[in-house]
Amino acid sequence: MVAGIRIVARTGRDRLGEGPVWVPERGRLFWVDIDAPALNWLDLAGGGTGTRPFPEPLGWIIPRAGRRDFIVGLKSGFSTYDLEADRITPIGDPEPDHPDNRLNDAKVDRAGRIWAGTMHQAETAVSGSLHRLDPDLTWRRMDGGYGVANGPTFSLDGRILYHSDSAARTVYAFDLAADGTLTGKRTFLRFPDDWGWPDGMTTDEEGCLWIAHWGGGRLSRVDPEGRLMRAIPLPAPNITSCAFAGDGLDRLFVTSAARGAEDVPEAGALFELDAGVRGLPPRAFGG
Repeated sequence: MVAGIRIVARTGRDRLGEGPVWVPERGRLFWVDIDAPALNWLDLAGGGTGTRPFPEPLGWIIPRAGRRDFIVGLKSGFSTYDLEADRITPIGDPEPDHPDNRLNDAKVDRAGRIWAGTMHQAETAVSGSLHRLDPDLTWRRMDGGYGVANGPTFSLDGRILYHSDSAARTVYAFDLAADGTLTGKRTFLRFPDDWGWPDGMTTDEEGCLWIAHWGGGRLSRVDPEGRLMRAIPLPAPNITSCAFAGDGLDRLFVTSAARGAEDVPEAGALFELDAGVRGLPPRAFGG
């Protein structure tokens, strides 16, 4: 094991671990296994874990402000989810014209809006888009033309949205206005071939981005100008996402996938590493 990196207690080997999110009100880190499909959680205080199977691919889970239920991104679209009752209630499908697509990754901005990407389930078509789900539970398509829409995160002041097309090895930046409009799409970072593909991302308290490398076996920290500050190798090739957690937001958890790396024992593990910096407080959906 690489120094400073630990495999934490886990529910099993994730086929496609993704979407870690810290929910301080519950004292739990939640993440998903898209391919299982299942929702997993880790109790940070006691170390206990749990899992809940889902009836269809689950891309992410986000808490709702002032409520006990969640918003989840399923292959069929946006839904609410009551963990205690194990009850899914559909909100709506943002892409009824693309039945082979699924929701893939999402984050919440300062206004409590969810930004969620989609992708072709079989990854054989460039049909992904970026959608915005507002607190009134209406949604709008904001950008398109993605092979694998991935990894939303935001600048420290919330005025820049970062979003990836993993298939294109590119992280884009957009100017994000207070009313939720996007302008100024530009390339923020282009992955060289030997880096693999950009996957999930998060932002730390210094405004730097932490980016998971699918096929690159590492996590990278880049500054707001896109310059590489740190590269942390991990003992699994397909690293998928990351999130800061804990009362001090100083514990960095990293998800990975066993898919395509079945012969690597650590592939599909949930890792914890010493980042040496704190993350930003997690945001809940405003609706």
